Formats: sequence, structure tokens, C-alpha cells
Amino acid sequence: MPEVSVKVKNVVKRYGGFTAVAGISFEMYGGECFGLLGPNGAGKTTTVKMLCCIHPITEGEIEVCGLSARNNPREIKAMLGVCPQDMSLDPDFNVERNLLVYARYFDIPAHEAKLRAVELISRFHLDDKSGKPIDELSGGLKKRVLIARALINNPTLLVLDEPSTGLDPQSRRQVWDSVNALKKEGITILLTTHYMEEASMLCDRLIVVDGGRIIESGTPAGLLEKHSCPNLEDVYLKLTGKQLRE
Repeated sequence: MPEVSVKVKNVVKRYGGFTAVAGISFEMYGGECFGLLGPNGAGKTTTVKMLCCIHPITEGEIEVCGLSARNNPREIKAMLGVCPQDMSLDPDFNVERNLLVYARYFDIPAHEAKLRAVELISRFHLDDKSGKPIDELSGGLKKRVLIARALINNPTLLVLDEPSTGLDPQSRRQVWDSVNALKKEGITILLTTHYMEEASMLCDRLIVVDGGRIIESGTPAGLLEKHSCPNLEDVYLKLTGKQLRE
């Protein structure tokens, strides 16, 4: 049995009188791509922010590699690589400089950071873009830089928060290729998405979230068989009565 790397138990998040996450529980295993699937506003990003120790937990417990998100936020942040939804790259720096500056947050020595940046730029086929300003890159290339930046600290867990949102189909495929390559290397990945095809292609297991609650869980193939549906879009429609649109 693979080792459990993340435990989320009965987690609740409230903002005043609004409950964004309403008591969800799941476990992630080392080396898998685990998906949080659901529409915008389902509670996916809020869950990720609690796991990443950005937002405090209202109720429940989260553990990452045996460490409590309540008691060990600094240690957990040091072992995470996070690719956020928003384009948080610094437009004043080129591609390589973005990686090098980010490495400082993890106290990575300059020489080692340079080696890692060069390796990551090559891995994501960005060699000819290394010296380019961020504003000159396409949306797909920016996402690849974000994923490369998230790996600069050799993270134990890579968090991809809706990595292909807003991209054209070709750029989306390029991002998926990058994630699949990371999966083959055995990197543990937490992926949030509202794209059914993305979840089917990338996730080993997933949970379907709606209204801050888990309404279904399993492997993509298992869910299709269980609900006798040709795709996850139809599974979601069957479960909620709602059409999940991009």
C-alpha cells in the first residue's frame, strides 16, 4: 500500500456566516495525481489554501507528511510547490530571474538555485525563452514557467490550482503534457480543476466537490463505470442535476 502523504479529516472553513468548505475528508498517496473536481465556487481553492497553510482551518485537521497544518505551517510551506491560478510571475524579470528570485524564499544557495533553474528551464522546453520578459510569453508558456518555479525547491507535494484555466486548447494540451511528464517521475500532485477532460487525463483518483461537500470519489474509470456515463461531464450532471461548463 502506498504511503499516505496528505490527510484531510472533517475540515470546515467558514467566512463569517458563509461556509465555503463543509466537512470534507480525503487522503492522498505518495506518487499519485489526486484531483479536486468541481465548478467555480465549489470550495476547491479554499481547501487548497488551508492545505497550503495560507488560510486557517475553522474545524477539522489537515496533515501533510505527518505534520499538522495548525501546528507546523512553516515546515509544510517549505515542502510544497504551488502553482496558483493567477499569473503571479514578476513582469519586471525574465524567465530565469523569476525562478532565481523565487528560490530565495527557500534559502537555496545562489549557485544551487542557478543549477536548478537551468535544469527546470530545460525540462519545460523553455531554453529559448530563458532571457525573455514575462510579458512577451503566451499564456501557455507562462503556465509552464509557473510550474517550473513551483519545482525550484524540490517539493514533496506539487499543488496545481486550475493550471489550464483561461488557456486555449493547444496551450492547455501543452500544460497537460508537462503534468504527465511530472507524473512519470513519481511526483505527488494535487490538482484542482473544473475541466472534465483534464481530470480524466491526469488524475489517478479524484473527489467531486459541490457546495463545499464531497459528493463522489474514486478513479475516473471507476466513476464512469459506476454511473454508466461516457464522460465525467455526464457523471457530474447525473450527481448534481447541473451542467458543468467551462
